Amino acid sequence: MSKMKGYTSKNYNREHMARAIGMALPISFKQSVEICRFIKNKNISNAKEMLQDVVSGKRAVPFKKFDFDLGHKKKIGPGRYPQKASKEFIRLIGNVEANAQFKGLNTSNLIIAHISAHKAGKTWHFGRKSRRRMKRTNVEIVVEEKASKTEVKEGTKTKAAEKTKKQ
Repeated sequence: MSKMKGYTSKNYNREHMARAIGMALPISFKQSVEICRFIKNKNISNAKEMLQDVVSGKRAVPFKKFDFDLGHKKKIGPGRYPQKASKEFIRLIGNVEANAQFKGLNTSNLIIAHISAHKAGKTWHFGRKSRRRMKRTNVEIVVEEKASKTEVKEGTKTKAAEKTKKQ
């Protein structure tokens, strides 16, 4: 298998998967990690809806790892509403959906197979007397086309029908 530069996903199937990467996004790394855990293994349309709810303040993202001194939300425990990071994730999901459509995949059956956030190089922002490092994050998304339940059921029926025809 060829070496994939810039991606951490090793099990990439070119026929059934599409991917996108956001380099040096100006969002928090900690919030990005929690959002990745929040939407992993979800359908992309459901993930977009969930993130839209976060942006509008209707749904909180549960924070499991970076949860020190956080207020609790109803039924999820510690959580926050990372609006800026959610907007960037919605944009990236749109990009990976366009990539999948370009490859000829059915966009209604796409599942987020791999999503990860990594720290990027930090840039200096200069002020009047001092300077500070700004937050930067690399995010990568890999989606996979899953067969719908009706296609799976039809496939099992045809195999059973073939066995009866052979006998």
